[in-house]
Amino acid sequence: MSSFFGAFRRRLLTPPVSETTMEVRGFHVKNAEAKQRLEYIGETFLKGYACAVEAGSPAEAEELLETVPRDMRGFAYEGAGMGAAVYDSLPGHGGRLQGLLAGRGRHHDYMIYVGIGWAMARLPKALWPDIRSTDPLLRWLALDGYGFHQAYFKTDAYVRTPSVQHPFRWRGGHNHYTANAIDQGIGRALWFVGGTDPDVVTDLIRAYPEHRHADLYAGAGLACAYAGGVSEDELAHFVHGAGEHRWALAQGAAFATEARVKAGTVIDHTHLAARVVCRTTADGAAQVCRDTRPRSPETPGPFPAYEAWRHDIAAHLASSSLVSKGADQ
Repeated sequence: MSSFFGAFRRRLLTPPVSETTMEVRGFHVKNAEAKQRLEYIGETFLKGYACAVEAGSPAEAEELLETVPRDMRGFAYEGAGMGAAVYDSLPGHGGRLQGLLAGRGRHHDYMIYVGIGWAMARLPKALWPDIRSTDPLLRWLALDGYGFHQAYFKTDAYVRTPSVQHPFRWRGGHNHYTANAIDQGIGRALWFVGGTDPDVVTDLIRAYPEHRHADLYAGAGLACAYAGGVSEDELAHFVHGAGEHRWALAQGAAFATEARVKAGTVIDHTHLAARVVCRTTADGAAQVCRDTRPRSPETPGPFPAYEAWRHDIAAHLASSSLVSKGADQ
């Protein structure tokens, strides 16, 4: 009976796998290899969602998630974050998200919080998780996930009409900043919409008003480092195209690197992206994220501590790069 209702929940609230194909989405196809990777990521996300909603317990979901290949496991946990939030929203259900984060999912907390944002995009607002009970710092990643979902599935509204910025309010505080966090998710989705082609992604970003570019590049930086699908030359070209926003791009890539280091899912591309985009090692980029993480997740001022964290990461990477460049000379 439990598996029956789990399958019902999955059919009710999850897009079918066919909805993640490049043809259906109308996304740019750079080449067959990049297409296959991006579609596999979509399939893995949905598999993770199914693990969370169909399993009999958080522990059972965790066991299923741990069978996903290491390089793709983070995407499965992202899907599970969505699934757990959806599961908890239903009458008579609860504890799935908390259980996921308390187990081995704690190593994938970046990705799980992003998945919560997917659930917010699919659920009526009355059924949204109480975001006030979550990590005050990482909760902003839920809006990253929300922005990604909207750009991925509502591409005409969020990508092909870049002059429009959609209003958003939540109970997580700093509502004047929510648009920035959502733009970071949109930027991450642009890596998929543009098929990992640096020129296409750069053109997509430049179509938006200039004041949104830094957040969009930060999101694209996270995606180019975490999802991959690009060569060293293409990464270098993307960095060059970012111009004055190259350290926003690096900040996003550093987040991606820290997420993989923390989860133990580092792959060759992680090292490549850290070197080319962040101008340091994977361990170095991850350490910057840990060293600059605010001691207090809630600080007085016009912006959340999360934004101060992102700013400090970008500034530290830029400063370290200048020191390294000077030493080389």
